[in-house]
Amino acid sequence: MFDPVTLGHLDIIERASHLYDRLIVAVGDNPLKKETFTQGERRDMLVEHTRRFPNVEVQTYSGLTVEYARSVGARVILRGIRDNVDLHAELEIATTNLIIGGIETVFLMTSGQHMLTSSTLIKQIVEIGRYDLDRLARLVPLDVARKLEERLGGHNPPSDTPA
Repeated sequence: MFDPVTLGHLDIIERASHLYDRLIVAVGDNPLKKETFTQGERRDMLVEHTRRFPNVEVQTYSGLTVEYARSVGARVILRGIRDNVDLHAELEIATTNLIIGGIETVFLMTSGQHMLTSSTLIKQIVEIGRYDLDRLARLVPLDVARKLEERLGGHNPPSDTPA
């Protein structure tokens, strides 16, 4: 969902861009999750942060991911994995996508420094407040951290206050 895009997402995208001639970063909607940013806002953030990769394009879609993948002629769906919990959930989806859509799934482990990065956790930190913007920028790009702060209205202390 990329809500918001994190440095962990960007790590996976950069590494995947070296593995494939063309990489589509697909921004979908999950009706089971409450969005912080609209699909268009998430797309725009990703476009800004993937512009340096000439073989990467960002697109939006609705509906099943496997149907979207087939509609653009994708041979695989690439998914980032942080840990065994992610892997367990993703295996079920990958198996279903193969059965119903004939599309393989490739898993790429995130780099070690991003293994615990979670969009949900980052949003909770901003909503609750008491964080340092520069430290938050270790998890998300600084412009994304500022957008989160504007959107979620956390009670951020001044920079010189300990987090």
